[in-house]
Amino acid sequence: MRRSAAILFFLVAGAVAAWAAGVDRAGMDTSVAPGDDFWAYANGAWVKAHPIPADRSSYGVSAVLSEEAGGRTVDLIQAAAKGAAPGSDAQKVGDYYASFMDEAAIEAKGAAPLAPVLARVAAITDRASLMRVLGENMRADVAAFNATDLYTDNIFGLWAQPAFDAPETYAPYLIQGGLGMPDRAYYLNNDDTSKRVRAAYVTHMAAMLKLAGVADAPAKAVRVMALETKIAEAHASREDSDDVQKGNNPWTLADFAAKAPGMDWNAYFAAAGLGTQKRFVVWQASAAIGISRLVASEPVEIWKEYLTLRAIEHYANYLPKAFVAERFAFSGTALTGATELRARWKRAVAETNAALGEVVGKLYVAKYFSPADKAAVEAMVANIVAAFRARIEALSWMAPSTKAEAIRKLTSLKVGVGYPDTWQDYSGLSVVRGDAFGNRERAEAFAYAHEVAKLGKPVDRGEWVMTPQTVNAVNLPVLNALNFPAAILQAPYFDRDATAAMNYGAIGSVIGHEISHSFDDQGAQFDASGRLRNWWTPADLKRFQDAGTALAQQFDGYKPFPDLAVNGRQTLGENIADLAGLAATYDAYRASLRGKPAPMVDGLSGDQQFFLSFAQGWRTYYRPQQLRQRLIGDGHAPAQYRALTVRNLDAWYDAFPVKKGDKLYLPPDRRVKVW
Repeated sequence: MRRSAAILFFLVAGAVAAWAAGVDRAGMDTSVAPGDDFWAYANGAWVKAHPIPADRSSYGVSAVLSEEAGGRTVDLIQAAAKGAAPGSDAQKVGDYYASFMDEAAIEAKGAAPLAPVLARVAAITDRASLMRVLGENMRADVAAFNATDLYTDNIFGLWAQPAFDAPETYAPYLIQGGLGMPDRAYYLNNDDTSKRVRAAYVTHMAAMLKLAGVADAPAKAVRVMALETKIAEAHASREDSDDVQKGNNPWTLADFAAKAPGMDWNAYFAAAGLGTQKRFVVWQASAAIGISRLVASEPVEIWKEYLTLRAIEHYANYLPKAFVAERFAFSGTALTGATELRARWKRAVAETNAALGEVVGKLYVAKYFSPADKAAVEAMVANIVAAFRARIEALSWMAPSTKAEAIRKLTSLKVGVGYPDTWQDYSGLSVVRGDAFGNRERAEAFAYAHEVAKLGKPVDRGEWVMTPQTVNAVNLPVLNALNFPAAILQAPYFDRDATAAMNYGAIGSVIGHEISHSFDDQGAQFDASGRLRNWWTPADLKRFQDAGTALAQQFDGYKPFPDLAVNGRQTLGENIADLAGLAATYDAYRASLRGKPAPMVDGLSGDQQFFLSFAQGWRTYYRPQQLRQRLIGDGHAPAQYRALTVRNLDAWYDAFPVKKGDKLYLPPDRRVKVW
């Protein structure tokens, strides 16, 4: 559901100094023809000069901003904690960070903090006690922006979002989980790379069990792998998980027993604190059916081995260095290619943000996001919305009834710029200095209780799913809302002193992308209220779907590995949002000139500045392992191909110019137009 109930504009964290505003001429590789590879033309010299750091699996422009935001954040955390009142939010932030940074105390405790967790698993004696522990392990991954991206190491995860058929209230979504590797494909694909990763994973699991003092670790790792493979077989594919129609499975409590026999669902939900819920949305029905069957058929002892391993993995970052190093050796090096663990202070910032994100965010915007910047971005949003509306009104193929529904949806968008209108209350969260492990447990319990408390309550369209210090942006179609955090609203994406061409090409294309997610292949299935409802005429829907098919086929042709290509259908929503967003933003940029010529900058015309700023916004590249992971399990095409969206806009051909015979050239009748 990454492009339906919630949409993620994906960016990758990284590290380097602050970025300057405007087009980076020095980072371009003008030996490459823009019509042959526009991403390399815009970014090639910078890529050659900046190899991926050892602690990264990818690198690029968003890495720069994320590193800068991290540096700012750690200073804010430490400054706020000095002299903070006991029990205040500032003290909680400081204590959480300091506790994670206190490696000596964590080493001294060893694996002792994990003992009560493992004792709960060891106390399982039958199916009834197994159900209780499985239910108690339920968590809400509030850092996930959509159901497909929700990654849970429990058999199921909770996601609290508006109901598809009743978007006025929050409903519990049950999401597939239970895997230690990122996607079912890692367990089921038969290529040599997948086989090597599986072998490394079994070795890793055995090492983690041994570190925790578990006997017979190698044999148990093999059995856990066999169980996880069966879970993977029950999982829905990435493409199916992205389909909101396949995810729209409202089940009552009685439905679980009838449709997914095996588990005692009543006991499971009671242990998860969800026993009073009358209705769930089961996002991946095949997983509910298959995992329930496995709970009944697989020996309790194997489930105990599995739960032991999952607990060790889950808390590894809060355990001694040996656990952290072993986890990184697999999750970092084997899976993504990174060769060096990130500095502890960076990990501490990430963990503190996860636990107390809006406390830190409030500090961040007070210092780094001005009212003038907020007003300028809000004005850009309004201009791009107006341009998108004009494009809808000008569509010759769309019926008046469909246009009216689309305009109604566009008009009712709720756009948040910089930070939420109301900050989250953390008064119920207890943070104890020196108890890093306990702080993590309490933060997760607090977050879960917060999500459960929303169920059945009126929906708050102003609630954010990102912190202001996050370099990212998001569309939430069930809420019909957008979030643009403060940390992405800075150079090179946005600078009030930059030309309109640069700002619209960079942050404007991000804004246009998120607006367009409301009208991509999944978002377009929701109406203005966030209800899952078909508001299209049959002819309009066919025309829209045909355009999507053409765009999917275009991306199918990008093949970074001999055995692995971009999946055009899997990435379709993001590609539609890129294309429609860029087209609308270009219109908004031209309108902002009010008929006057754009100023030349460094010999670049306004249109060249616009398209180069867009392409340099996709200045991200990957280690081979990470690139494979994205191709297998991500709804976003790799950055170098997203930059090639320009080949569908007529104005790009005139700007450089691009001609027949160039590798990216498309005849006018093959340039995809969606909105």
